[in-house]
Amino acid sequence: MLIIHNREKLINTIIYFATNVEKCGKIKLFKLLYFLDFEHCKHTGRSVTGLDYYAWKMGPVPTKLYDEIQSPEPDMATALRFGEMAVYGGRSTMMTIHTKRGFDDKHFSRRELALMKQLAEQYKDSLAEEMIEATHLENSPWYKVYEIDGDKQGRIPYELALRQGELDTMLSHIAERKALIGALS
Repeated sequence: MLIIHNREKLINTIIYFATNVEKCGKIKLFKLLYFLDFEHCKHTGRSVTGLDYYAWKMGPVPTKLYDEIQSPEPDMATALRFGEMAVYGGRSTMMTIHTKRGFDDKHFSRRELALMKQLAEQYKDSLAEEMIEATHLENSPWYKVYEIDGDKQGRIPYELALRQGELDTMLSHIAERKALIGALS
């Protein structure tokens, strides 16, 4: 039986980014997860965390995680604590992420770990506002759903991470992988 460790990978990815990136609040975390999942999908045909992202005004949002942060499931609550702190002289608040345990890399591939490290280094000192611009670039998956299709809060398909020439090949690989997973489950 094939076991997919998306949940463990999601929790450990949050631990990794919270530990290795400055000012990792909710918006910055969501951007990092989005970049990780869509960049990984571009090369492998699958995401790292298994999250679905939706095109909200401020960018891609993993809505299940967004909702869970308010009331974490037991496995997440034993690994992470979410809080808030005042920012901008008390005019606003930012979510804080406190880790309760260390990062565990046992379910990650070398490619996934390298991509997480690259993103953490690239955005270590970036502000969330700067990252919003990166997700809103013309022809980005978010842009295609939110701006071109006008599908406000619509699901962002992972296939949009691929260039048109790569799409057919990758869709074939994705279908083969899903069939294999179905056969092994």
